Amino acid sequence: MLGPDPHKRTLKNFADLVNPAQQDEAIDLACAALALARIEYPELDVPAYMQRLNDLAGRVKRNLRANSSARETIAILNRVLFQEEGLRGNRNDYYDPRNSFLNDVLDRKLGIPITLSVVYVEVAGRIGFPMTGTGMPGHFLLKHYDALSGEIIVDAFNGGRVLSIGDCHARLNEIYRGEMEFKPEFLHPVTRRSILTRMLNNLRQIYFTQRNFRKGLMVLDMLLAIPPRSAEMLRERALVRLNLDQYVGAAQDLANYLKLCPDAADADDVRETLEMVRQLLARLN
Repeated sequence: MLGPDPHKRTLKNFADLVNPAQQDEAIDLACAALALARIEYPELDVPAYMQRLNDLAGRVKRNLRANSSARETIAILNRVLFQEEGLRGNRNDYYDPRNSFLNDVLDRKLGIPITLSVVYVEVAGRIGFPMTGTGMPGHFLLKHYDALSGEIIVDAFNGGRVLSIGDCHARLNEIYRGEMEFKPEFLHPVTRRSILTRMLNNLRQIYFTQRNFRKGLMVLDMLLAIPPRSAEMLRERALVRLNLDQYVGAAQDLANYLKLCPDAADADDVRETLEMVRQLLARLN
């Protein structure tokens, strides 16, 4: 007898980790990021990679003094993760999908800002040193709040460099060529669901640029598992399903989109497409 569909199994595992009943701060970020990686690696050994994070935390902890300051702790985290372990930003192939999979980041020692930040957050959390992600556009950053030092901003993509607010302004200007105004909320903490959504959106862009619709569909399924459900994402998934000749699923998504947004600007076009899909299904049956 064949086992469960690997995609359905992967999606259920991810959805269970991010379901609405789960408080955001209780989401196991590393476990969810590794569940996401099963898009590419359906049989991924998640416990083995969780142990890798535990081992990294153990190495950091052995180097800490009992009363290490926040900046000393960051320096030791940086030494273990970036100097000893050799993690670094992938500047040569930023859009390689492997940069978005936590297992590949740990194996290849290469990542993008958000995945390197997830490793940093998870290792720091295991030694009792809380870090949060920030939502700065174009370049994910980390933040630690310290009673003595105040707010400490860390750039995991650049070896754990500690940034000033001015540095963040400069980085944003570099990315957007001065066309985006810096706003204080760019450095506000983001939720764990937001981090996972951003990781998936990176993959969504990569797969659809490559016209890999099957894996793009898996990404959309995961995005729709993260509450609240996005009407626009339902419409996008319907179009991808049509491209893959998945007419029943496409019809369901189009109908659900119209329930959520009956007065949307494109509602008439969506109704027309839904009617065409229903007529096609009737002919096929």
